[in-house]
Amino acid sequence: MRLFSSAALKPLSATQRDTLIAPLLGKGWSLATAPKEALTKTFVFGDFSEAFAFMSRVALEAEKTDHHPEWFNVYNRVQVVLTTHDVGNTISQRDAHLATKMEEFASKK
Repeated sequence: MRLFSSAALKPLSATQRDTLIAPLLGKGWSLATAPKEALTKTFVFGDFSEAFAFMSRVALEAEKTDHHPEWFNVYNRVQVVLTTHDVGNTISQRDAHLATKMEEFASKK
C-alpha cells in the first residue's frame, strides 16, 4: 500500500508550505523556482560507502511512497532535487515527506 494516494495529490497550500517546507529550509534545503519548483540539497558524507548507504535507505522509502528523487552522486556527495511531476513540477506532500526522511537518514551516518 502506498503512503500517498495519487488521486489526492496536489501542490502544497501556503499553510502547508509554512509547516512542512520552512523547517527544511533551516536544515540546508533550498527552494528552486526555475525551470521547475523544487526542493534541493547537497548531502556530504564521510566517504562513498556512507553516501551509498544513504541512497539505499532513501531508495527503499521512495519505493514505499511511490516518489523517486532526482539525484546525482559523486564519491561522498549526493545532490538531490525533489519535485512532483504529477502536479505540474511543483512541490507536494510527497516532496516534504521524502526530504524529511532524507534528513532522518542522513543524521544516522
